[in-house]
Amino acid sequence: MTAATPLRIAIAGAAGRMGRTLIATCAERPGLALAAAFEHAGSSALGLDAGVLAGLPANGIAVTADDALATSAFDVLIDFTSPAATLAHAAACAASGRALVVGTTGLTAAQKAELAAAATRTPVMFAANMSVGVTLCLALLRQAAQVLGDDFDVEIIEAHHRHKVDAPSGTALRMGEVVADALGRDLADCAVYGREGQTGARDRRTIGFATVRGGDIVGDHTVLFAGEGERIEITHKASSRLTFARGALRAAAWLAGQPAGLYDMQDVLGLR
Repeated sequence: MTAATPLRIAIAGAAGRMGRTLIATCAERPGLALAAAFEHAGSSALGLDAGVLAGLPANGIAVTADDALATSAFDVLIDFTSPAATLAHAAACAASGRALVVGTTGLTAAQKAELAAAATRTPVMFAANMSVGVTLCLALLRQAAQVLGDDFDVEIIEAHHRHKVDAPSGTALRMGEVVADALGRDLADCAVYGREGQTGARDRRTIGFATVRGGDIVGDHTVLFAGEGERIEITHKASSRLTFARGALRAAAWLAGQPAGLYDMQDVLGLR
């Protein structure tokens, strides 16, 4: 990629909150150019100019149905959509050798395995949260869990806007996975999602999750390590979707030069 040949970015879910933010942010970043914008068939955004959709001047890129993805010209697709749509997009990218950045949450274990299979054919960067700050928090959480061990109870509290459809958030679950792995546990066996009634004394080996939904909260996450006589909290608060968009575009620029494989934001930031 040179100044004369910018990296061509395509955005799936262009009419969504993240899609519009990605379009606007892509216009700010040197070396990147929006090449395509996709929406699901039947979307009211089809045919609209992507720049206008994002609150910018017209850029000449019309929003098209994502069934045209396979034949569209781009280098990297950024996808913040739904699990089913993401897997369809991953299959199309794998078939054509285009790179894929995935920020979709709510994928099941089987769907994640499907995404990993696509990554054997093309580079895929998958992260529940593209924020540089959250990525750093994950590294800090691993270190904290390893140092504190089983002497501290772990609770994860997350808050998002009223429109979010999955709970707990993908970021909260990833935080739980990192902590559980550092403690030698399987999150599927030790997670507790909310409490009510006569629950009995807390099992020290569990990892609790609490979910808040309301208003326009972009995303708050706190991991609480509670011991006898002291507490440690690692918190990240996002005040704008720009942090996720900038991270995703940074990931796209990095991913374009990588071989086929499954990567995450720690790879992008060189934290491994």
